[in-house]
Amino acid sequence: MADTLQAVTPSDLRQQLLARLAHARGQTDDLLQIVRPEVFYDRPIPERHRIIFYLGHFEAFDWNLLGRQALGLESFHPEFDRLFAFGIDPMGGGLPNDDASHWPARADIERYNTRVRETLDEHLSQVSLHDRHLPLFKDGLVLHAAIEHRLMHAETFAYMLHQLPLEGKLLQLADAAPLPRAVVSQMVSIPRGRATLGLRHKSGEFGWDNEFEAHKVEVPEFEIDNVNVTNGRFLEFMRDGGYANRDLWDEGGWDWKTKHSIAHPKLWTRQDGDWMLRTMFADIPLPEDWPVYVSHAEASAYARWAGKTLPNEAQFHRAAYGTPEGTEREFPWGDEPADAQHGNFDFRHWDPVAVATHPAGNSAFGVADLVGNGWEWTSSVFQPFPGFEPFSFYPGYSANFFDGKHFVAKGGSPRTAACLLRRSFRNWFQPHYPYMYATFRGVSNIG
Repeated sequence: MADTLQAVTPSDLRQQLLARLAHARGQTDDLLQIVRPEVFYDRPIPERHRIIFYLGHFEAFDWNLLGRQALGLESFHPEFDRLFAFGIDPMGGGLPNDDASHWPARADIERYNTRVRETLDEHLSQVSLHDRHLPLFKDGLVLHAAIEHRLMHAETFAYMLHQLPLEGKLLQLADAAPLPRAVVSQMVSIPRGRATLGLRHKSGEFGWDNEFEAHKVEVPEFEIDNVNVTNGRFLEFMRDGGYANRDLWDEGGWDWKTKHSIAHPKLWTRQDGDWMLRTMFADIPLPEDWPVYVSHAEASAYARWAGKTLPNEAQFHRAAYGTPEGTEREFPWGDEPADAQHGNFDFRHWDPVAVATHPAGNSAFGVADLVGNGWEWTSSVFQPFPGFEPFSFYPGYSANFFDGKHFVAKGGSPRTAACLLRRSFRNWFQPHYPYMYATFRGVSNIG
């Protein structure tokens, strides 16, 4: 996908990137405003840091990357630079055991944040994107990284807010109550063809290190669900004893399900015998035509129950970006930029909408919702593409997760920024992590 920012002068590019950074700051500032003051030291997701960490993390990451690494500025608060540098991704059931009293006062963090922004803004307003003494700023590299890092966290922090009890949030106007929608679910045949995965280093486009190098994959003919698995269809799996059927689960998934007494999707609750869904700001009767959000383990078990598998990364690309003629598109609907008619993304809604609500976003094969409304699980283990080179300024961004224990997710959710909808972008999660906005669809191989 061509980056229109590359066609402007370095000065204009800098100004456009700084405007994007300011907009991204606004996204995370708005999210923090939802949290009631008395719960800033709570931990809504047991596997993650307390909310207070994220108050400091957004600015500490920018300071460590832009201020210290790229500009070579001297640290004014080394302790906070280290404390708020990185989140956690615990494996093997280990959970953080810190106490709320171990964290600094909110007022101290806010003073740190203010100084970080003021110092960075002063220097960034004058920096040249082609100064040989500042190589990390070439073509806006680290500015792109800072912007997208913050926007990714604007989504992952929403996962945390979703798990925060309703009384812990300053409630906003919830999305309108869903209307029933008749959706015809069927398998679509995708003919044999090539799928291009990744970006070319020489393209001039920004991408994270795991997106390189571009390569083509031959994809045999297969069939794929035209829509994501809905809450209603997943309810059929549950009623058929899917969570109790050992044959549907791999060993790790079964152990996780049993240990944690998992018997339904994380956002589902029972009220007076009826299933309800926890949206960001309300509990509502389960919308059966919305995509179901589940872990990779649950998605895999459902796929086995349905006699299918999850698509691999190349199959997703072929269904999403391929055409019957053999060409490939930048987006499922074509090459024009993403906008509201194409799907549910870019922070327009807090929650999903019914599947197939945006037919203008369908792929050339008639497959719906491949971008937006929920990340899509694949069966592909997250691993490097041929030619992978870690970022010098963030060597562990991807490489730390090439451990065979994370799976690729593609597409995007209601809370995914538009710039992250490029076809080369890859997300990844542990198979037993149930908090992200991730759905799925099944595939069947032919022949």
